[in-house]
Amino acid sequence: MGIYEMASNLLRSIGRLLRLGGGPQDLPASWPLTLFLVAAFLLQNIVSGQQLSEENSAAKSLLAVCLQIAVVTGLLAWRRCPERFTQTLSALLGVGIAFNLFTWVLLTQSDPNVNQPGLALAWFATFIWSLFVYANIYRHALSMTLSIGMLVAVLTLAANYVLVQLFFMTL
Repeated sequence: MGIYEMASNLLRSIGRLLRLGGGPQDLPASWPLTLFLVAAFLLQNIVSGQQLSEENSAAKSLLAVCLQIAVVTGLLAWRRCPERFTQTLSALLGVGIAFNLFTWVLLTQSDPNVNQPGLALAWFATFIWSLFVYANIYRHALSMTLSIGMLVAVLTLAANYVLVQLFFMTL
């Protein structure tokens, strides 16, 4: 299988995840793919953070990825299915890259001096959509219901946000 075909398959799988039509099991269980997606996620966050003048974007992104790895590892160990790690993390990172791209586009269009309700609604819709996509990934990876997957997604997002903010408030 050539690089073009692998990239095409990856994009199709991520597209299915974004449409809630698949799960992490649709991705290959591949350490090189997972490491590539970690690097792409970090690079994307660093570049967008610099463009949006966010302080410590590289460190915050690295901490967020480390927390995500810890959460996925712990949850999969708890459910006794650690063999799903590479696929689950790849799925979360792949859709994370897509959502970061969507929100970056929205943020570059924002003007703090202008009331932009349409842009705010688009951002909020993207946020809700992302929760459902992450919930679907957790549902498949952990063999749980969508409602429990949503709970895991919300708690993971909240914990990640709080821990990153607490860590960088103390520096």
